[in-house]
Amino acid sequence: MNAQRVSFGRRQFLQQAGIGSLAAATLATASAPLSLLAAESKSKMKFGLVTYLWGQHMDLPTVISACEKSGMHGVELRTEHKHGVEPSLSAAERAEVRKRFADSPVKLVGYGSNAEYHSNDPEKVKANIELTKRYIQLMADCGGSGVKVKPNGFVKDVPREKTIEQIGKALNVVAAYGQEYGQEIRVEVHGSGTSELPVVRDIFKVADHPNAKVCWNSNGEDLKGDGLAANFKMVQARFGATCHVRELDSKDYPYAELLKLFRQMDYSGWILLEARANPADKVAAMTEQRKLFDDLVS
Repeated sequence: MNAQRVSFGRRQFLQQAGIGSLAAATLATASAPLSLLAAESKSKMKFGLVTYLWGQHMDLPTVISACEKSGMHGVELRTEHKHGVEPSLSAAERAEVRKRFADSPVKLVGYGSNAEYHSNDPEKVKANIELTKRYIQLMADCGGSGVKVKPNGFVKDVPREKTIEQIGKALNVVAAYGQEYGQEIRVEVHGSGTSELPVVRDIFKVADHPNAKVCWNSNGEDLKGDGLAANFKMVQARFGATCHVRELDSKDYPYAELLKLFRQMDYSGWILLEARANPADKVAAMTEQRKLFDDLVS
């Protein structure tokens, strides 16, 4: 009888302990989604600067300092600006550029080139491909992660389909070359006609190399057809590490909606400010835009 009571007591204890463990596990599971949601609610996007136009008259130390002071964490350096990061730099000069960024919290996101591949002159297309390769080498040496290129329109009397195919094939060449150097090819949505998202989609049907990526450019064309969300989803599978925006308080573009779309896809790339105005105090303006970005993604 005593043995039976002991046995029953043990069973009862284990059952109660099991119920307690189950309750604890249930509470833990119930609370876990809240913490996960809290973690997921924090945006992975990063905010930086394209040096066109606000940084065009700054030398490299000034660009880096302006980004540091404004809280911008990255920069895309554009060709032909005062900071002078060009393929003509020597090995020592390239090492100095790399060191300047390594000594700063500001990241060299990449390079903004004017390389384009739509010309009906094969020699011009070939020259632009070779120029892109030089930019790729430059960024690899300086510590960047990619090169921005662009389609820049259609040629009169040349069928659009031919130009689209030509651009796509050129992108495959430079994307393969860039991959060898760890440099992403970022195709800015740009140019008359070539800024249309259906055209970009068709270019990327030809440019099927995985290292060729779309750089969203916040153009008015994004709002055409079925609207921003539909155009965004048309090409989002090919997005790369960069997106360009204008001033985030502009009234002519729905930046709150755009950033919401990026958040919904859990985008972890760079939102880069390519501003159009000409404020006297660029650092103050950059700081204000960074605060606007923080508010929009919080």
